[in-house]
Amino acid sequence: MRAHSSTLPLLVLLLFFSTTQAADRPPNVILILADDMAVGDFASVNGGQSETPSLDRLARQSVWFDQAYSASCVCAPARAAMLTGRYPHRTGVVTLNVVTYPKLTRLRSDETTIAEVLQKNGYATGLIGKWHCGHGQGYTPLAHGFDEFEGFCGTPGPSYFKYHLQVGSEDVQGDDRYLTNDLTQRAIAFVRRHKDKPFFLHLAHYAPHRPLNAPADVVAKYEKKGLTQSTATIYAMIEIMDRGIGELMDELDRLEIADNTIVLFGSDNGPDPLTGPRPNEQLRGMKYEVHEGGIRVPLMVRWPKRLQPMRVSNMVHFVDLFPTILDLAEIEYDPVPSLDGQSVATLMTGSSEAVDSNSPRFWQWNRGKPNYTHNAAMRDGDWKLVRPFVTRSVNPVDSKLPPLLFNLVDDPHEQNNVADQHIDRTKKMQNALRQWSNSVEADRVRSQ
Repeated sequence: MRAHSSTLPLLVLLLFFSTTQAADRPPNVILILADDMAVGDFASVNGGQSETPSLDRLARQSVWFDQAYSASCVCAPARAAMLTGRYPHRTGVVTLNVVTYPKLTRLRSDETTIAEVLQKNGYATGLIGKWHCGHGQGYTPLAHGFDEFEGFCGTPGPSYFKYHLQVGSEDVQGDDRYLTNDLTQRAIAFVRRHKDKPFFLHLAHYAPHRPLNAPADVVAKYEKKGLTQSTATIYAMIEIMDRGIGELMDELDRLEIADNTIVLFGSDNGPDPLTGPRPNEQLRGMKYEVHEGGIRVPLMVRWPKRLQPMRVSNMVHFVDLFPTILDLAEIEYDPVPSLDGQSVATLMTGSSEAVDSNSPRFWQWNRGKPNYTHNAAMRDGDWKLVRPFVTRSVNPVDSKLPPLLFNLVDDPHEQNNVADQHIDRTKKMQNALRQWSNSVEADRVRSQ
């Protein structure tokens, strides 16, 4: 049926305003985080041992950071830093067990999250999945800028097949569906609800974190490849997560909002040693350690028609994500408290504006209250200093082990300690690490 001629100008006008509003609308942001997933878990990296078609496709469409670092070698501190743009010690989140150490796993109320800033700028904000930055009144995601929360604060339950989620004020049992699939469907529902306004979705998957659970038929497929039961289960868990991420990307296309949606994907730390070794580009160490295998993570950013797919060799750290997201979304923000990170948006947009992405970065973790003589590191340009890992026991005594020094260009796998050949550099970096430790510890114990 043809429209009456008198209605054509009106239709053209409505189409113009609709197109203009879509072009002028701030971009949506989806921040997806895996748990304990390594760079080596991508099929494109491990020679097809795993199956990750959606993530590999996303990587081809994205800016991929070859030298991306988490803010910690364990999950809770890494997440706190990612959300605040500040080293985890400053935020109050320094260890793991929210029940045993509630005061050491709470994101301080005077910290500002990326969700709070986006919320104040008109975004609908939601977290689906793992929070792990505090529980109880005043410490949930709803107290830190998220309008909606459908997830869990530490662990979801005894297995991926039997778990519970906090949805608003209700505790929802998830006995009838696999956890990862459940989180995927909740994320898609969030996008559908908020497709007509800017939204920030943090999809924090639990996979492939322990306990290792996946449908038997998917696990069997990997066991037939000759993989151990542990690795086969992990790859099955990742495959299911990958499939869900593909479904979420397809939904963005179906809703015609993909071009105005920034999608970030990363992992909180390296692979868990308790699940056994698996390929990870021969990086030294795993989760719990500040060697490369514990803190080097996959990180990619996709924004169709705005960011050209490329590989970036510059170092980027989780504390850089907060200012980078705001920069890409063109949101002005005067940070209070001040940020440790800096925007790396110009590295992705091809701008000629200089970015000093090789400024020193720091890491430290031990179970319990921080002991900065233990499992600490700094990177300054090509050089990395490591105070060695001692123990995963609580509150270790001061370590007297000498520091290790590596040149990551010559020795990316941290096999050759050259501290004795570079005594002055080692001392200089030790002093810088000590100064950083004093700074973040003073911030950690500050009064509210």
